[in-house]
Order: sequence, then C-alpha cells, then structure tokens
Amino acid sequence: MTPQAPTPAYRRLSVEERRGQLLDAALTLFAHRPPEEISLDDVAEQAGVSRPLVYRYFPGGKQQLYEAALRSAADELRLCFDEPREGPLLHRLTRALDRYLAFVDEHDTGFSALLRGGSVVETSRTTAIVDGVRRAAAEHIMSHLGVTDPGPRLRMTVRMWITAVEAASLIWLDEEKDPPVEELRDWLVEQFVAVLSVTAQRDPQTSAVVETLAEDV
Repeated sequence: MTPQAPTPAYRRLSVEERRGQLLDAALTLFAHRPPEEISLDDVAEQAGVSRPLVYRYFPGGKQQLYEAALRSAADELRLCFDEPREGPLLHRLTRALDRYLAFVDEHDTGFSALLRGGSVVETSRTTAIVDGVRRAAAEHIMSHLGVTDPGPRLRMTVRMWITAVEAASLIWLDEEKDPPVEELRDWLVEQFVAVLSVTAQRDPQTSAVVETLAEDV
C-alpha cells in the first residue's frame, strides 16, 4: 500500500496574525457593503472562524471592529500620498492620485459609506480617523511643495482641493466610474494647478509656489 501523505500540522495563529485575519475579513466586507448591513456573523463567516472568536479579539463588538478596520484603511490611504520627493512635482501628484483612486475603485461601497457619513456606526472617533487622513494628505502635499510654514490662503487652497478630490471620487462612483480613471486623475491634477493659480493672484506665497511648479514641468 502506498503510504498516505502526512496531514499538514495545524499552525496556531499569533494574536497579531489572528487580529490581522479578522481585519482583512472585515475590510473585504466593508469594501462592498455599508457597515450597518454587516454583522459579526458575516465577519466570522468571511474569516472562517466562530463568532465567539471574533468577540475574543474585539470584545467591543461590531463598533470596535469597524473602528479598527477603518484605522487600517486610513493607514493605507495615508500611504497613497507618501511619495518620494523625486522628479517633477506634478508627476509625483499623479502617482499619488493613481494609488488613491485605485483604493477608491477597490473599496467603492465602503469608501462611499465612509465619506458620506450618517452610518449607525459613525462616531466622533471614526470622524477623527477620516479627518486624520485629510490632514496627512495636506501635510504630504505641503512637503512636496517645499513649504514649511504655509499661510492661511495656501493651507485653505490645498484643503479645498483635497475636499474636491473626495467629492469627485464619490461622484465618479455614482456615475458608474465614468470618465475613465486616468482621465479623472489628469483632470484632478489640472484642477490642483488651477486653484493654486487663482489663489496666487491674491497671495505672494502661493504665487511663488506656482512659479516653481511652472519651472518643474
């Protein structure tokens, strides 16, 4: 008789590995369904574990799991704008938007629920997590602009553009991802230059930034 192959040994997951597994399962679900439609049973089934095990790692239940998943998604979004300071600035911004829009595309329903608000699981903590992503994006952009002490007009302009990117992303999802993502990306880069150019007419600091951009193309 041919000897049977040995049964693979069961490997017990570490605390961090198990927690990561549950967060991955939750993010997969939240990416395509609003959070209020997802139960802990759904997460347990997605991860292939029992409901009590989910509670063991997230004793605060669905709210704690959602906030942890949101932090994980926020960390990924922050990295979208973490671009090396190499090459023309607008090329760097283009690459950052490529990553950002790829995240929006992959997490369409969850992204919409996250930014539209009004979810039953929305709290001041979840709002702070989202605001943290916006602040991080603004800081990265200022760094690429080479501005260490931005004035109020430049700060407002960059923050307005970040808000416009969010709004455009939501509308893009509503419009069934039309226009093509590459066209949307290029349009957003052009809008960035446009809003800076308008502010430059009123603010010497922004005017200097626009001049640097023109030399960097």
